[in-house]
Amino acid sequence: MKRSATLVIDRKENRTDGSILQAVVWLLPIPLKGSLHRYKYRLYYGKEGECLVRYDNEQGKGDHRHIAGSEEPYQFVDIPTLLHDFRQSIRDTGADI
Repeated sequence: MKRSATLVIDRKENRTDGSILQAVVWLLPIPLKGSLHRYKYRLYYGKEGECLVRYDNEQGKGDHRHIAGSEEPYQFVDIPTLLHDFRQSIRDTGADI
């Protein structure tokens, strides 16, 4: 029997300052190649077409984040920690969140 992915979070907020916050998280039947957990996620914060903060995991690439144009590995713990770290990275840009 084939199991399918379950959507856990799907939110998008167009903020009054022109910025966009988006969070999409799936629970997968098996981990993506390069990840030890079963979540597939994409968390995005940007403004005026520019990505300021993004956390995601890609098959084969694993967990990582993009901050101010730089990419670095990210140590995934769990979803609450992921959301906390994402919010903190946005705050570090000077945004009010």
